[in-house]
Amino acid sequence: MPRIATLITRLEGGAGLLTLRGALSLDREQFQVTIIAGSGSLLDEAAAAGLEVIVEPALCRAIDPRRDRRALGSLSDLLRERSFDVAHTHTAKAGVLGRMAAHRAGLPWIVHTYHGFPFHEFQSRWRRSAYVAIERRLGRITDVALCVGTGVAVEAIRRGLLPPERIRTIGVAAGTGPASGSGAGARERARRALGIPPGATVVGSVGRLTYQKAPEDFVATIRALSDQAAGPPEVTGVWIGGGELAGHVGRLAAQRPGPRIVLAGERADVPALLPAFDVFVLPSRYEGLPTAVVEAMACGVPVVATAVNAVSDVVVPGETGLLVPPRRPDLMAGAVRYLLDRPAAAARMADNARARLGRRFDISTLRDALVQAYTVRSQSATICDDGVISG
Repeated sequence: MPRIATLITRLEGGAGLLTLRGALSLDREQFQVTIIAGSGSLLDEAAAAGLEVIVEPALCRAIDPRRDRRALGSLSDLLRERSFDVAHTHTAKAGVLGRMAAHRAGLPWIVHTYHGFPFHEFQSRWRRSAYVAIERRLGRITDVALCVGTGVAVEAIRRGLLPPERIRTIGVAAGTGPASGSGAGARERARRALGIPPGATVVGSVGRLTYQKAPEDFVATIRALSDQAAGPPEVTGVWIGGGELAGHVGRLAAQRPGPRIVLAGERADVPALLPAFDVFVLPSRYEGLPTAVVEAMACGVPVVATAVNAVSDVVVPGETGLLVPPRRPDLMAGAVRYLLDRPAAAARMADNARARLGRRFDISTLRDALVQAYTVRSQSATICDDGVISG
């Protein structure tokens, strides 16, 4: 039975959900999965589901040379001692340290999932170039790269991070079951759970309150919507998710009188809460392919999102939703207002989105992609003998 070491910096957020759902989708009579993470709100859920969970405290998101060296040594020893067959890394930091550790430990197969990239156009040229160079070197010891969304896969190919034959495109695994439903009953239950009146007009988002997600633009969007309104109903903004910017965003929302903005915090029942929204917005600066967007579409909620990375895989402008440039809350507010004022157009886009999802984002589709990645040995895969990055 292959032993899979799944490494991620923080088992939380969209990347954490995809990681956990993928691990849980595998047949436990065929694969033995161990989750190795530095922290994360989903660790208890993983353990309760019967997965082995190992916490490595030195594995943190921020660049810290001393802690990173300690994490690399600990991970190398762990992977070597436990004789894993496959290392599957997720996110940028765990992708660097985990792949280096797996190579040092002599693991025969290394898989990495790109949920997005650590390099962006808004960074300085030297920083962006350095990150690309690191990813290219790591690509030499990566047997398979799973890219969340076509946009991410295209960027990996364009940047030459790995040979094209080693790059695969996958989707996210949306939540399933009654919680993903829609209709008046689901909407009423969701609003009751959030403490929102049944007749309110609700514009919501889901994600960690971090720089990536641009929550300050969400606050600006809700205020712009209020300024645009000629009369009632006034829009209520709802953000589901916690994070390091929670205090800052709370202060922004309370700075002056205006529309109600609810910061609902971290919730384990996100799919059940999405039907509360009249429109779902994604104001992110950058993304891979967000799980929350797919789950909102599965619930029949119309979507306005920023045109970044692989978001256009599912948000097709004018067909399945609306796209706006990042950092333009004024344009986002205008797009949201368009959908609120034209319920027939909003319903058409929501119906199109739901129909286009198909099986692409089913748990079974993710499971099949993982099984193939873990069991197919590419003849073109090459491993460097001299390591990747010293230190």
